[in-house]
Amino acid sequence: MRLEWIEDILAVLDTGSLARAADRRFVTQSAFTRRIRMIEDSLGATLFDRSRKPIEALPSVRALEPDLRDAAARLVALRAGLGGGVGSAIAFACQHAITATVSPRIVAALTEQDNLSVRVRSGNRDECLMMLLSGEVDFALMYESPAARTAAIPRAFESVLLDTERLVPVCMPALRAAANGPVVPIVSYPAEVFLGRVFALGLAPRLPEGITTLSKAETALTLAAYRYAISGIGVAWLPLSLVQDALDKEELCLLEDILPASELDLVMIWLPEPRQPQVQRIRQGLLDSLYPDAGSKRRPDLLADAVQPVDRTEQG
Repeated sequence: MRLEWIEDILAVLDTGSLARAADRRFVTQSAFTRRIRMIEDSLGATLFDRSRKPIEALPSVRALEPDLRDAAARLVALRAGLGGGVGSAIAFACQHAITATVSPRIVAALTEQDNLSVRVRSGNRDECLMMLLSGEVDFALMYESPAARTAAIPRAFESVLLDTERLVPVCMPALRAAANGPVVPIVSYPAEVFLGRVFALGLAPRLPEGITTLSKAETALTLAAYRYAISGIGVAWLPLSLVQDALDKEELCLLEDILPASELDLVMIWLPEPRQPQVQRIRQGLLDSLYPDAGSKRRPDLLADAVQPVDRTEQG
């Protein structure tokens, strides 16, 4: 059992309500409900009777309440003791494209701190958020797009805007003439994934008049789209930082003079951590060293209900 799981269960026992428990745990009710269901799925057992209002813990859970409280207290003390000892660890999650481009700089800065080890988890956007909610990672790095911003739910996450990126159209030089249309062969993203939504909402409406696209290959994996573009399959929209080296070597050419590009925001996201000052210090040290202007951009994030049932196909 994770400490975070025990604390979630105890929050429901103490408040008698998923909504009040969610407030105590600094997440939205919908996100907290998903966390409770994830705990139940992981344990293979139902913990609460949801047919009753207010919600009630099953007798087996009530019987274990003293043990849960004792375990929580012991784990908190153990975590605090280990945090003050020799060596510490921090974990973060990031979208796959960010793993290949931004994360090496983050890891290098973190490992410069004495006795700090770093665990990097890679996943799609929703998986990264779920890792945060489950306590598997301390923060997450991901892209957001002004063209495809998700619905706003306050208080679930905190975040800073670290940097901006461009999602740019690129292709093999031999295909440049084809980018003028009227039918442009492209490497597309599935409509349900993040970059697919960016293309549908922010790029497709801005295609030049008279130009249509023909998907020659579809992939949810950004790194695969990069390889398809460099193999001459079609035009692909990729983060500029991912393709800059190929552009410099003239393995790919930039098509911004013909086809639209889109802005991407690189954001760091985390859950409020009133009892993890060490993680806060490490994260703030990272921001101070690599992104000194990020503190001025700090804002309560409005992404909480962006967590949908995890789509294992999304990799962008």
